[in-house]
Amino acid sequence: MACEEFYIDVDGKRVHAKLDRPEGAERGPLAVVFHGFTGHMEERHIIAVAEGLRAEGVSTLRVDLYGHGKSDGAFADHTLYKWVTQGLAVIDYARGLDFVDALYVVGHSQGGLLSMLLAGMCPDDVAALMPLSPAILIPEAARQGVLLGCPFDPVHIPATIGVGERTLSGNYARVAQTIHVEDEIDCYPGPVLIVHGSADEGVPLSDSEAAVARYRNARLVVISDDDHCYHAHLDQAVAAVREFVAAL
Repeated sequence: MACEEFYIDVDGKRVHAKLDRPEGAERGPLAVVFHGFTGHMEERHIIAVAEGLRAEGVSTLRVDLYGHGKSDGAFADHTLYKWVTQGLAVIDYARGLDFVDALYVVGHSQGGLLSMLLAGMCPDDVAALMPLSPAILIPEAARQGVLLGCPFDPVHIPATIGVGERTLSGNYARVAQTIHVEDEIDCYPGPVLIVHGSADEGVPLSDSEAAVARYRNARLVVISDDDHCYHAHLDQAVAAVREFVAAL
């Protein structure tokens, strides 16, 4: 397997990236793979999904987004707008690679939400979309005044918001409140696979069910008795992704 590690500059911020290609691969599809909130490209489920994609002949471009992993920026200062800006730049980079003949977008949790936003913004560039446990609830939760179970005043947003052991700028909530993922769902006509654990402790399965019903060409694979990161049945999540791309 050929592997290349590098940084993509986005408005003066470095985005850490790893491009992995299947052994002997020539021209073919590439999947951009996004991690989730507090995550990074080397998490177990991210690596497993990327390996599954490469087993089907799909090259992968994993990235650490703003304030996460080895990329620039402070976690507390990241927002979905910053992630969207970097995600668009990563898609531009991937689209310019001479061996790529189709571009797929994969994302877990907040990265799954990001992947849905990007696909709606770039429907002509994204040949297939794969949100995994997508955190579709973030914008509405921000409008209601709660993030990861931590309440705040959604009208008079504080300068900082505590989420577990971490702190976010109030701008994270301000940005999230403006996002309506339904608009981007309606803009994407391509094939969609959503994978979701039935025992997801952070994101309700009903959100993914509603998204699948709204997309024009989508299917949902539910991993029984599994959590947000597929700790119990990661092999089943990977198998769903492999089956989906094999049929494209």
